[in-house]
Amino acid sequence: MENIEESPADERAQTPPERGLLHIWQSAGPSAQLPPERVLLSRPVLQTALGEHHGLLLTQGGLVYSFGELLWRHVSVPVSAPVLEGSLLGKTVVHVAAGGFHCGALSEQGNIFMWGENTAGQCGLTEKGAAANITVSEPSPISVVDNDVIPPAAVRIVDLAFGREHSLALSAQNELWAWGSGCQLGLVTSTFPVWRPQKVEHLAGRHVIQVSCGAYHSLALVRSLPLKNYNTQNPPEKRERGQSPHYSVTEKEESFTVDGGHYCPLGVELTEVMTEESSQRRGGPRRRLQPRGRKNLPVGTRLEPDGLTERDGSPKSHPLSGWRSNKNSALSDERELQNLLQKLSGHSLETRDTSGLGDTDSLSSYTSDDSCVSSTPSTDLLTSSYNEESSITSQTNKNSGLSVSYSSSPVCLEDVRLSLEAEKQALQGQKSSSLTNINQRGKASTNRRRSLPGTPTRGSPRQRRTCACRPSSAGRVHSTAPKEAGDGLPSLDTEVWSWGRGSEGQLGHGDQLARLQPLCIKSLKGEEVIQVAAGSHHSLALTAHCQVYSWGSNMCGQLGHVNSPVTVPQQAKLSEGLRVWDVSAGQSHSLLLADGDCVQPVLLYCGQQQEPMTGQSERSHRGQRSHHRSPNRAESYTVRPTLLPFCMEMGYISSVCSGGQSCAVLADHNIMGFISAIHELASRERQFYCWLSSVRKLLLTPLRNRESASSSLGEPCTHLFFSFCESFARLSALIGRHSTSLTYFLHDVQGCDVTSLPLLTHTEHFLDIYKEYCSSVGNFQVMGGFQPLHKLSLECLGSQQTVLAQLCVSDQAVSGDVDLVSMLYWPLQQLHQYSRVLLKLAACYDVLTTEYQSLHQGCSQYESLSSSLLRRKKEAENTFLFWKTHSGKTEDLRLAQRRVVCESSNRSLTLQNAGRFSNHWFILFNDALVHTQGAIPSQSIFSTHHVYPLTCLWVKPVTEDSSGLYAIKITCPEESFTVVASTPQEKNKWLRSLNQALDQVLGGGGQGSSPGVMGMSRTASYTFTGEGRFKDAQYTGGWLAGRVHGRGTMKWPDGRTYVGNFKNGVEDGYGECIIPNKVLHKPDSYQGHWRDGKIHGFGKYKYASGEVYEGCFSDGQRHGYGMLSSGKLAKNSSSVFIGHWVHDKKTGYGVYDDITRGEKYMGLWLDEQRHGTAVVVTQYGVYFEGTFKDNKMSGPGLLVSDDDTAFHGEFSDDWTVNGKGVLTLANGDCLDGLFTGEWSAGLKVVGTYTKPVAEELEHKDRNSLLRLGQYVVPAGQRWLCVFDECWSRLGCDAAGKGERTIAWENIAVSITSARRHSPDLTRSQTKVLESLELIPQHGVPVTTANYDNIRRYLIKACETPLHPLGWLVETLVTVYRMTYVGVGSNRRLLRQAVLEVQGYLTHFFRIVRFLFPGLPDDGGIIPEPPASNGRHDSNTAEQGSVLVVSCSSLLLPLLLPRLYPPLFTLYCLQEEQDEAQYWDRILRLNKQPDQSLLSFLGVQEKFWPVWMSILGEKKQIVSSSKDACFVSAVETLQQISTTFTPSDKLLVIQKTFEELTQEIKPMLQGEFLWCMDDLLPLFLYLVLRARIRNLGAEVNMIEDLMDPNVQHGELGLMFTTLKACYIQIQQESTT
Repeated sequence: MENIEESPADERAQTPPERGLLHIWQSAGPSAQLPPERVLLSRPVLQTALGEHHGLLLTQGGLVYSFGELLWRHVSVPVSAPVLEGSLLGKTVVHVAAGGFHCGALSEQGNIFMWGENTAGQCGLTEKGAAANITVSEPSPISVVDNDVIPPAAVRIVDLAFGREHSLALSAQNELWAWGSGCQLGLVTSTFPVWRPQKVEHLAGRHVIQVSCGAYHSLALVRSLPLKNYNTQNPPEKRERGQSPHYSVTEKEESFTVDGGHYCPLGVELTEVMTEESSQRRGGPRRRLQPRGRKNLPVGTRLEPDGLTERDGSPKSHPLSGWRSNKNSALSDERELQNLLQKLSGHSLETRDTSGLGDTDSLSSYTSDDSCVSSTPSTDLLTSSYNEESSITSQTNKNSGLSVSYSSSPVCLEDVRLSLEAEKQALQGQKSSSLTNINQRGKASTNRRRSLPGTPTRGSPRQRRTCACRPSSAGRVHSTAPKEAGDGLPSLDTEVWSWGRGSEGQLGHGDQLARLQPLCIKSLKGEEVIQVAAGSHHSLALTAHCQVYSWGSNMCGQLGHVNSPVTVPQQAKLSEGLRVWDVSAGQSHSLLLADGDCVQPVLLYCGQQQEPMTGQSERSHRGQRSHHRSPNRAESYTVRPTLLPFCMEMGYISSVCSGGQSCAVLADHNIMGFISAIHELASRERQFYCWLSSVRKLLLTPLRNRESASSSLGEPCTHLFFSFCESFARLSALIGRHSTSLTYFLHDVQGCDVTSLPLLTHTEHFLDIYKEYCSSVGNFQVMGGFQPLHKLSLECLGSQQTVLAQLCVSDQAVSGDVDLVSMLYWPLQQLHQYSRVLLKLAACYDVLTTEYQSLHQGCSQYESLSSSLLRRKKEAENTFLFWKTHSGKTEDLRLAQRRVVCESSNRSLTLQNAGRFSNHWFILFNDALVHTQGAIPSQSIFSTHHVYPLTCLWVKPVTEDSSGLYAIKITCPEESFTVVASTPQEKNKWLRSLNQALDQVLGGGGQGSSPGVMGMSRTASYTFTGEGRFKDAQYTGGWLAGRVHGRGTMKWPDGRTYVGNFKNGVEDGYGECIIPNKVLHKPDSYQGHWRDGKIHGFGKYKYASGEVYEGCFSDGQRHGYGMLSSGKLAKNSSSVFIGHWVHDKKTGYGVYDDITRGEKYMGLWLDEQRHGTAVVVTQYGVYFEGTFKDNKMSGPGLLVSDDDTAFHGEFSDDWTVNGKGVLTLANGDCLDGLFTGEWSAGLKVVGTYTKPVAEELEHKDRNSLLRLGQYVVPAGQRWLCVFDECWSRLGCDAAGKGERTIAWENIAVSITSARRHSPDLTRSQTKVLESLELIPQHGVPVTTANYDNIRRYLIKACETPLHPLGWLVETLVTVYRMTYVGVGSNRRLLRQAVLEVQGYLTHFFRIVRFLFPGLPDDGGIIPEPPASNGRHDSNTAEQGSVLVVSCSSLLLPLLLPRLYPPLFTLYCLQEEQDEAQYWDRILRLNKQPDQSLLSFLGVQEKFWPVWMSILGEKKQIVSSSKDACFVSAVETLQQISTTFTPSDKLLVIQKTFEELTQEIKPMLQGEFLWCMDDLLPLFLYLVLRARIRNLGAEVNMIEDLMDPNVQHGELGLMFTTLKACYIQIQQESTT
């Protein structure tokens, strides 16, 4: 790197690169023929920046070179040997910028480095120097910090632009920052210089795209806000492009109104101090930097100073030498090049005027000075460093009569006031400034008063719209153009804002006023500006239409036109066929880059012409530094852009740059055709966009705005025409944005990846837009819209027809009329051009690269679409001709989107078995097959026709048989027919056409498929018309060979709706149905399973009356298990029935809860009536069991009241006794005899009263319990319907009758379908279902190892109701709770509840054994393998080396936790009295201290604990200690209330004994064995201290439900000890 810095000449390579070739020359114009100088560097140049006397180069690798007059280093560097900026090595610079006399570089990280002149603060407050430094000799970093956020954050910069005394930076957030001096900063401040970058608040919240700086003014390209956000109440009408802003007489009269208030361009009122009269401005001399001495460098190797003129107005210039022409021209056709040069030269208008000729208005205007002067303070510090001082040039403003001299005032308000005064005087005197059209100024002032432009928007940064950061690029500023949100293409909805000095009209607002803050140029609104460029005193704007607008100083013809006024943007005069796509502006010239007739771009120049200088005049010119801020008139200049002939030798120019009097271009050689292909693509797209814009402007917009358009076109065509115009506008917008994107791509073609071309990244968007456009043109053509449109265009356009004819690319008709059809179809040709250019680009890469793959794929896609759209065009033309020929009764079939595929007017196709004299005409459209009967196509006579939509049409060829018929079978949803072709060729033609049309309709590529398999299964919509269940129903969903099949939706006109699965044309599978109820005005709804078009299976039916049935159906009727609950709408009663149904009626066992009456019936039913044995309980505690007949109590029965009064006898009606019976009172007294009457009203008795003796009283309870349950339905016969449904879900016809493999398959299918229909499952649920989908090993013998696998599988299966076993458990829990919760909580139901649980286990175990046949019978044993360690399992009983398996040990843990609440409640009610005695004694005995209680219970003192542990600290137990002994065992025993199953409760008891033994062992020496005399008192102490509520219920539950295999083992003995303790406490004396 050191060698590079010391000898920059080494960078000049013997083999220069083929990319980034730099050419620099002085702006002498085309006539001087000054040859450009080629800068030879070993690295490609990525960007160049030119100041007034110096320049910067950025090469590949981020290296920066300087050349020219480097005044801050007192050196002059020739352009042929630029010097490397060594201090920037390693910074990876991606952008450079040059101001008048200072420089800047931007690193990849977004950091700024500045150096050069700093007298106005334009280099900022750098880290290496103080604020007073007048120069910064080396690049120094400056920081941009946003202090509006907390904490302050560094701002990443993506672009720089510099003027003479100010600097602007664009951030990644598209916000603008400024520093330096002058009103051109746009800051709200009166203190200059501004040393640190400050945000331009007036543009805050706006999306700034690009920024450019003139000498003392600034331009910004800004994305427009949405229309609703504009503050202007009356936005100006958008004028046509190129129209000069002249006004009518009325507008002139209105514009002379002068506002009496003092108005500042900022949009604020001037203060009194600002408006004081001042006729002259005073200021000190302005000092400029001048080097002490200069080396005389060879002519042609250095940049000359800016082209400011001498006092006499004669320009000083000299030619450059050393330019070598490039012999390898990229143009293959030299003749084409010569023709282009002749054409351009012939059309260029070059004038060489003296100062006394030309436009006198523009001439006189240049004598005025800027309205806003430099704000740099004068200092004497400059005198010691520099020898020369600049003199003051004072000029007179001829229009206003004010003498204005330069000033060092720190603010610009005085200049603004003077300009306002001048404008006001001119308006009042009805005199116009030579630079300003008075009408424009008047209207502009009116608009300003109305809309208050220039008002700063002080918004919080957080409230501003955020924009995507622009990517770092080493290219030009607009190579990083902003992207639209969402699609990534540049926006064309832009505005141009300007501010700073405006004495030459360079701000474009129609006046010469200065602007302290940015203000939008209204006349450029809507012109789709994509680039702005600022010269010293003039401005340029480039539009997407390749037009250039220019305004400002035109002294040297740099605006490219002689239009007046120059204070507003005017179009530059370009020769026909030129399309400008890059612009740059220097001090007194403009350089344009344009497309011509060939692919290679050409250079256009407008501005000052220079004559060759003598050596003496050159030196005097070079040694002088001009101090004019307004240019002088050149003696010779061009008035329109003219061609620079030498540009054709430079190669493919990618960008232009201007500064001072210098010009520079970057070019590339055409290697392997890559560069030419890129340029060709961009050039064609720009040309295409210009063509689209012209067609839209000349043809579509006038026709659309014409009032008679609707009447001329007709209603259908008018709608289609408007739709076509919208699609044309969308296509035009896409092409405009695409051409702009390609222009940006060309500026940075070295740094961009070819795969980032929008044609590749936005392929789908392009295809969709072109498809839409082709369809809109075709639709308009099919409906015959072009004929009336052509007539309308002749009436509307008139003289514009010739201009329109020039746009018509097709051959003209004989009459010379414009062929609108061909013209509007022409944009489709662009797709082929895309494909061709992408193929060219692909040829530049190896076939294995990703670039080649991407380009080749894009080429195929565009070529395929091109072919497809050309076919569509042909179809539209054929369809139009068809309707033109056959216009008649089938006119109602004519639709815009409908195209004719083929038709049988030549009798090529007819109906099979058709009558001899019948006529059949088949027309195949792209969406339907039309069968017309009784038709004579040639005469357009039709009788009837039937339309068959292709979406619901199936085609199948009929195999040729001996009959020799060439038949095709057509299948439709409601009918089928066969057509016969005349020849085999006709049959194949129709078959192919039908299949292609079907393929197109069904979403295929329209290429057709093999016969017979075209879309047998599909999704489509259809409305049934024939008789049947589906009459007039509309169906959307799946089909299979003409029948509804799969998932779909059926809607009937009467409101019925079915959404679900179909099979073979009917509802089958899961579905949801809504059936309206016209009486109740509410619908019935059903969710569940169907079969053969009927409700069949499990489902939920909600009736309009409010009733809800959830259960099984069969053939549309409730059949099997089901629960019916009355809803809130029930007026008579509220009830719930759960039980068995047969053919929509309650039959079998069921529970009926009459909520209104407070009764619950549990028994048998027959045909909706209670019939058979049953139990009835009431909310008052009355219990009845007996027989029912005809829905009432009839026959023997037992009735027990809440106070234990019981009646056993004959019943004749509900709660009515009639016959023999025995009444037993609570005290045991009996009454035996004949009873009549109602139980609640009173009984009449004829009988015998008996008083029992004392011995009988002892057996009363036992005898009464024995009598309960005589008339109860056995537990094994209850809820058989639930188990039957479970067997049915397993695929079994009855219990145990079925294939085991089918059962497992049904389980897997049910789990899979449930997962599909339940998308909102949690992750854990999904994992459980996935594990259950796997079928476990079920046919192998069961061992202890796989027994655990079975148990784990059952646990998972019972956790999810989607599994048949899980549904069974959930349903059993439901029926159990329905039976024994609420009114059913009657203590006399305890025995039935226990037996019912045991019945569940029996049936459940049978199902499990069916699934796992290797399991032994209930109570069977499983031998344990010898290798097993014999561990104990909580669910098995261990006896020696075998495991005993029972239904209770395997299944009770699955069921009992869910059934525990109602069952334990019954136990508590049963033991209520005994529990009260037990708890009373628990409370009394627990009042004693430990030692006292141990003594009372008879525990031997050797078992009394002496020490207790409290938080790890041992403390002695004293006589007053309480709850200190055997704490661990007591806490363990208390856990018995937290368990559910008997096995778990027994484990708690076992652990309690183990804890007790562990605490006793340390007190005793040697081995220790328990004896019951020692154990019972100690365990009694534990039970007392454990204070277990409802211990009696716990004991009885364990005793009733414990596994019989453990009753006589160790666990049984421990349980007996607990039971004995409970009885002992209960019977403890209270005295």
